[in-house]
Amino acid sequence: MISKRLVSIIFILSLFVLLMKAGTGQKELEKRLQETIANKKAQIGIAVIMNGRDTLVVNNDCRYPMMSVFKLHQALAVADDCHRRGRSLDTPVYIRKDDLKPDTYSPLRDKYPDGNISLSIKELLEYTLLLSDNNACDILFSQTGGTETADKYIRSLGIEQFSIKVTEDEMHKDMNTCYLNWSTPLETAKVIELLLNKELFGREYQHFIKQTMISCQTGKDRLPLPLEKTNAVIGHKTGTGDRNDKGQLVGTNDVGFVYLPDGQRYTIAVFIKDSEESAQATSQIIADISRVVYQYMVGAGY
Repeated sequence: MISKRLVSIIFILSLFVLLMKAGTGQKELEKRLQETIANKKAQIGIAVIMNGRDTLVVNNDCRYPMMSVFKLHQALAVADDCHRRGRSLDTPVYIRKDDLKPDTYSPLRDKYPDGNISLSIKELLEYTLLLSDNNACDILFSQTGGTETADKYIRSLGIEQFSIKVTEDEMHKDMNTCYLNWSTPLETAKVIELLLNKELFGREYQHFIKQTMISCQTGKDRLPLPLEKTNAVIGHKTGTGDRNDKGQLVGTNDVGFVYLPDGQRYTIAVFIKDSEESAQATSQIIADISRVVYQYMVGAGY
């Protein structure tokens, strides 16, 4: 009979081999990601958290302007505010015409140009998460204590390498302020991990945010593109900026989570800062990164 000591040794050796293989695989993934972003005229940051355990980052030590990605952070803060105040997502919010700024991206304003309507918190969150509506975002800030409250809540979760200081309207008035709302890729990936795995507030709010991310209508040419013909489920949030005085795209981002049919999952955050590429080419970089990570997770070519 095999002794218990020998069984223990075999188990330890098997575990060591598995860890070595995982480490080798991650180095290969990092190499492929570095090759994917090589020679691109932009600062590109990537973070991937695989199955809630293994973490890989590329160019993480930089402050990337979040653009509308911060609407995900805001959604968590809004849900926390509702939970603490005992407010349902169906709570109505009155919207005046003055709340609907004319010179900004806003499907909400396009649908209700005269304002003077009431929409639920849930509907406003759908506008921000599904369609990245700027007016809906600032209306929610006015209802829940502004950017300072959102920043404080996210910090209460143990997230530190980020900042939320300005509203969409303030960014629109001065593009340089876009750089004040920033995050490292890994810190935003950690926010998503918390949403997926920790009970932050009532399940009603948490489930709603996750499902709304899965229904996101923006950035289909970014993280979701290589997953279109697969059985993977993706939830994500984009962020898109205009060009600065140097002609660079301030920020082109996509962050999200992916569930695979075999039970695996991963969280991914891609931030692209000051891109001198075309808007289409910049989005394609994110899609290419998404493809490399997906192929690694399903074992294609690794």
